[in-house]
Amino acid sequence: MEGRPAFWPTLQEWLALPREAIERETPPVSLEEISLRPPRLDDPVLASLCKLLGDEAVYTDKLSRVEHAYGKSYCDLVRIRAGHIPAPPDVVVYPADQGHIASLLAWAADRDIAVVPFGGGSSVLGGVEPAPGDRLTITLDLARLDRVLAVDSVSRTARIQAGATGPEVEAQLNAQGFTLGHFPQSFEFSTLGGWIVTRSAGQNSIGYGKIEHMAQAVRVVTPVGIVETKDTPASAAGPSMLQLLLGSEGAYGVVTEATMRIHPLPEVQDYRGILFHSLVDGIAAFRDLMQSKRLRPALIRLSDAPETAAQTVMSHEHRGLRRLTDALAERYLSARGYDPTNGSTLLLLGFDGDSKWVSQQWSAALEICGDHRGLSLGRAVGRAWMRDRYAQPYLRDTLLGHGVMVDTLETATTWSNLMHLYEVMVAAMKGTISTTGGGPGYVMTHISHAYPHGASLYSTFLGCQVDDPDPLVRQAQWRAVKQSATEAILTAGGTLTHHHGIGRDHIPWLEQEIGRVGVRALRSLKQTFDPDDIMNPGILLPPEKRA
Repeated sequence: MEGRPAFWPTLQEWLALPREAIERETPPVSLEEISLRPPRLDDPVLASLCKLLGDEAVYTDKLSRVEHAYGKSYCDLVRIRAGHIPAPPDVVVYPADQGHIASLLAWAADRDIAVVPFGGGSSVLGGVEPAPGDRLTITLDLARLDRVLAVDSVSRTARIQAGATGPEVEAQLNAQGFTLGHFPQSFEFSTLGGWIVTRSAGQNSIGYGKIEHMAQAVRVVTPVGIVETKDTPASAAGPSMLQLLLGSEGAYGVVTEATMRIHPLPEVQDYRGILFHSLVDGIAAFRDLMQSKRLRPALIRLSDAPETAAQTVMSHEHRGLRRLTDALAERYLSARGYDPTNGSTLLLLGFDGDSKWVSQQWSAALEICGDHRGLSLGRAVGRAWMRDRYAQPYLRDTLLGHGVMVDTLETATTWSNLMHLYEVMVAAMKGTISTTGGGPGYVMTHISHAYPHGASLYSTFLGCQVDDPDPLVRQAQWRAVKQSATEAILTAGGTLTHHHGIGRDHIPWLEQEIGRVGVRALRSLKQTFDPDDIMNPGILLPPEKRA
């Protein structure tokens, strides 16, 4: 944490973290130390697979199998750091095209081999973890399907292969003057296909929409054939097949490409920070911004007091004149009744477009924020956020090495229920962290993905890991917090998930979210698209008992 001297002392105070945990970092085990079961495909079956896809597309080496064993949830990282990988994929394949994928699914169905689609591996809900048990498993990595195939500049759409990562999508679109506008925190590694099958939301979803608002058509290879939805802006031809496939998490088939709605690159991106005295003031301003008919912001993100304080602690320490300027700014804020380390809340607000329009938008937005005692901090805050917007996941690895449990969860509700839901879920997390040996805990939340009628709450919770190196014991501590928070969310009227999906971790509450009939409907779709249950078994729906 170079350049941030206040970080560790503050974290120690917030979490009651033992001093030895800060002074001593526990590294993950090396690849050589991991004991991995050997691939279970016998030589004739493996030879058949290599003949089908080509030797260059088939990997059974240790590194490939370890890298595809888990996603990026807290439980995934705890287990892989300890070398606990009881159910790795037996083989990892990199098909070159849609034809290879169709052939692979037919080949796997004939042999009752499970297939796990894999994009960037950034799932935080167990969405890419092979199912435990005796069934052979192939992980299908889409990395070779990474191109923007065509751009229709008249219609402002683009056909994009599902394995393209965020940077690959943007680089190819930017070269032609366009952007998709989808920037999740996992942007650097996650893929278009992963976004589609989890109903992802990017940090600029207020301006550009969630992924289901961007997707105009998809192509999915299922074990029973190819499903391709029509490339039109809308249709009334019965229930939407497109919407049935969005959020399917690889349980029905493999998304190979999609037609996406794109936007011209903005001339200006003007993002600024605005400080409020309280969360109540910030929420009122946020709601008015969203319900204003004059405004079309690209980004609004309101941090509660704990997250605002954490961002302040994480700020780089300045020296010389910059340090003097910081001190003067702190005195100015204090004189106005603001304290970013104790009660004030920070709102990030941004507009994308041409310079004249953006200037007009800012004039109207500052008027609304001023009505709620908001104080503009200028563009420096926005630039700092843009610079570090994808950095938080890297910090999590550091914290795990120092005995800190850290994870995120998210939900959404109506504006009228937002404060109630916020208070209930934060209390549930802090209470369970304490009762499971995690110390006082620290929970920080922001409101980001929003609509005229409501918004999403996204929380990060931290606590001391239990003093037991067994990853399953630490997983149990996390699971208690997750269960308590999720049940509090559902009881208080929030959704089970706004943009992370179901995976494995949310399955216990799916029926409570969509009802028994809803679960039966999803099972019927699964049976239609994947009658032999080879596609990502145990994901989205609990596995049915096999004969």
